[in-house]
Amino acid sequence: MLVPEPGGDLPGRWRIRLPGEVEYIFHARRGGFGAWRVDPASIRRRADGRTVPATDPTRLVLDARETLGLSAPALAELVRDLIATQVADARLRATALPAAALADLGHEELEAHQTGHPCLLLNKGRLGFSASDADRYTPEAAGDVRPVWIAVAAHAARFTAVPGLDTTTLLDTELDADTRAGFAARITARGGDPDGYVWLPVHPFQFDEVVRPLYAGPLADGTMVVLGDSPDRYRPMQSIRTLTNVDRPDRHNVKLPLMIRNTLVWRGLSAAQTGCAPVLTTWLGGLRDTDPFLRDECRVVLLGEVASVTVPHPVYAELPDAPYRWHELLGAIWREPVHRHLDPGERARTMATLLLEGADGRAVIAELVARSGLTARDWLRAYLRALLPPLLHLLYRYGASFTPHGENVVLISDAAEVPTRIAVKDFGADVELLPFDLPEYADLPADTRARLHRWPARDLAHSILSAICAGHFRFLTDIVERHLGVPEADFWRLVREPIDAYHRRFPELAERFGWFDLLAPEFGRVALNREQLFGFGFHDRADRDAEFDVMHGTVANPLHTAAPTGTVPPRPVADGPVPPRPVADGPVPPRPASGDAGRGR
Repeated sequence: MLVPEPGGDLPGRWRIRLPGEVEYIFHARRGGFGAWRVDPASIRRRADGRTVPATDPTRLVLDARETLGLSAPALAELVRDLIATQVADARLRATALPAAALADLGHEELEAHQTGHPCLLLNKGRLGFSASDADRYTPEAAGDVRPVWIAVAAHAARFTAVPGLDTTTLLDTELDADTRAGFAARITARGGDPDGYVWLPVHPFQFDEVVRPLYAGPLADGTMVVLGDSPDRYRPMQSIRTLTNVDRPDRHNVKLPLMIRNTLVWRGLSAAQTGCAPVLTTWLGGLRDTDPFLRDECRVVLLGEVASVTVPHPVYAELPDAPYRWHELLGAIWREPVHRHLDPGERARTMATLLLEGADGRAVIAELVARSGLTARDWLRAYLRALLPPLLHLLYRYGASFTPHGENVVLISDAAEVPTRIAVKDFGADVELLPFDLPEYADLPADTRARLHRWPARDLAHSILSAICAGHFRFLTDIVERHLGVPEADFWRLVREPIDAYHRRFPELAERFGWFDLLAPEFGRVALNREQLFGFGFHDRADRDAEFDVMHGTVANPLHTAAPTGTVPPRPVADGPVPPRPVADGPVPPRPASGDAGRGR
């Protein structure tokens, strides 16, 4: 791997030596989790007796090929993904706004300015999109998308929904009466009964790339009927395949499969993913509604994935060992929009917004703190009190883990821009449980439990340690230090406050605190870039996620030493491993070829 070494007598100067007597020289300071805070303007490439500014990351990849041990196919894919990411970054720079203007934008409008997964170097490749596709379908393009509605004969599709929601009720909320009547007439014209079909939207890219060529048979024999374009305009969110309604924001977000590869995986929707979503929404919503801490104190919002449709391909369904993308071609998930849950005066932004810096060099978080009238530390305390307690409670009390990274957590602030609570989204595909059944799992149907990922407690702890601490706070600490004047060590002490307060509040869960061990001295490093760079062939597996996230070494846990008193408190009870207990419904199931669990960590 590329290991920097001190680059001279000047403090903070580093260099990387590569084959062919090539060196890269730069200035950087170190941060938590081994982070490098590199000054981009300082990077120089030295080769053939010349030292020039290093402005081309593809040149670095070529220089480092031997050191990284990249095969020719892997290198070619890396360069392809890197250049596509650069093009997306160039568009973001061209439309950049000052921090104050970003802070004024609504939840959906902000999606056009997010910079992508902070942990991944190749985070906006969207491989499979043409240039014109990128102009239409990426969030930074902020273009209008009109899904194509189709109808699939009931025997060829599966509809699942939360209790009390059927297809008629769903369609009544998503399409006006005239549109429904027009669509029904098209089915009748093909000789079909509108009530004998399942209706769903399809992303226009997927309709052209997948439905028309690969479902030609069902289209020809009437098993599938094209109904027409959506009358409403939608915009893509950061996950690309999730669309939000521009004309009717009160209508559901729709999550639709795309035959593109982005940040490690193909972005389809599997049967397991779509089928489990409404069931998990019902279970988690029931936990929230019957738990006074979650419901009344945290007031956490779980943006329910209330309905889904799965449409297997008639041929690929008989090829279970085909690469997973061929089993994730067609389906839909309907998710509640955050607007339905906001009180008057409240504002919603994804947590990733806190990592944005405006075109004027000012951080959005600095703008929000200034508007609130609070000190930086008090604003951060409010933010951390809103964020951590509900996630800790779901993990400790209910043994439920998912991936609450910056795009999956929506920060809700009051009219004064003080954070008060959070909404969590996109959890249906990522819920993971302990390898033994807790009493709290009793209301989760056994067939759903059998399809979910089951991991030891200290793996589930990565929902906090990796998705939030290493995956979000690692980058936020740099911004907080530079723009708010709060040193990184002080920030971690602020993070410890709500964790310690939770441990004091619920002493009856002390044994479980030990299971997950969030305050351990170190934890495994989730190596997403390593998986992406060296996982050539990974994309063609039949099983998308055969194992837990790729780990490489360990990192020091800043929560361990961040006690407000400056002393290390005793770790929770039950410091040893979780005692082995049987799984109630049989052996621990392998991960199904579905979901993106861990991809956001």
